[in-house]
Order: sequence, then C-alpha cells, then structure tokens
Amino acid sequence: MAEREWTGVFIAILLMFLIAGLPALSKFDPLVVTQVFVSSVLIIGGSVLLRKAFAYSLDASAKHEIWHFYRYGIRPGWHFPKALPFGIILPAFFAFLGLLAQFPIMLFTFLTYETRALKHRAAKRFGFYSYTEMTDWHNALIGASAIVVVLVFSLIGYLANFEVLAKLAAYYAFWNMLPFSNLDGTHILFGNRVLYAVLAITTLVFTVYAMWI
Repeated sequence: MAEREWTGVFIAILLMFLIAGLPALSKFDPLVVTQVFVSSVLIIGGSVLLRKAFAYSLDASAKHEIWHFYRYGIRPGWHFPKALPFGIILPAFFAFLGLLAQFPIMLFTFLTYETRALKHRAAKRFGFYSYTEMTDWHNALIGASAIVVVLVFSLIGYLANFEVLAKLAAYYAFWNMLPFSNLDGTHILFGNRVLYAVLAITTLVFTVYAMWI
C-alpha cells in the first residue's frame, strides 16, 4: 500500500481504539484497553486486507483513504470549498457528544475505497466477459467481502467469549453498510440490491444482538 493509504488505515485504527476504548481508558482498565486495541487492529486491518486480496483476485486494486465528503446537494453550488475528512470529523464529534451525555456513541465510518483495473486485466479477461474496467457488480463484491469478514470476526468473538470483538465488529459492519456517500453500503447497493438486502439483514441481526448482550 502507498504511504498515504497506510496513514489512513493507521488513523482509522487509532480512532476506533480511542472511541471504543475511552471508557476503559478513563477507568484505567488495562485488560479491556488491550481487547479494544486488538479488536480495532483485527477489524480495520482484516477488512482492508481482505478487500485488497479480493480485488486482486479480480485483477484489480483497491485503494483506501479516510472518508471525505464534498457535495451535500444536487445543485452545482451545493458543496464545501474542499472535501472534508468526515471519516475523522463525524466519529470524533459523536464520540464527544456521547461523552457529554455519558452514553457512548460509536460511529465507525472511517474509510472508503476505490477500485481500479490492473494493467493485465484486459489480457486475462476475454470472450463474453471481455472488459477492462471495473463494474458495479465487482465493486459490490469487493465491498461485501470486507463486511463478511467483519461479521465473521463478530461471530468468532461470540463463540470465543470475546465480547469486545463481537460487539465492535457488529457495530463497524452496521455503520459501513449504510448506503450513504462512498461507504461500503453504497458500493454494494448499486452493485446488487439482493446482495445488499442479505448483508443488511444479517448485519442488523448481529448489531441488535450486540446491543442486547
């Protein structure tokens, strides 16, 4: 990964660790702090690596960056002067509100991704499936791969009695399934609505259960 991409992933891990681990940090609970850190690395790192690996299997690359938001309306002038790093601003803002309300609000919308076809893609794809550009379906599969691996981490957390991992993974999947801006949910929804519906329902079940326990 490029240096800028590594920086974005590191920032995402750090933000998730600080937001989710804030109560434990304030209480000086080293066990929970360690669990939150391990969970953050597994969730962010695992989703990024699997997304890149799945993209490579499709002869493409997946580049990650902090979620930036530029246009807020359909008219030409409805946009910010420059793209704002909402992947940092919104999670930090809601974490601050949760701190004031003494109720944790964990918004895990840190990263977005962009796929590009590799140069040798055209040479390997031919016949009826001849194409060089990435399709919406391929983008959906790449985004879905990250959601699936995060849900698998959540399931492992439940089975292994690793409650912190189980909950954080479910929350991360939930927020990134929102079909908003350039988050994973948008890629999946525009690629295949059936796939989106299946993953959305599954993620919702995991999230409700995480909140219940």
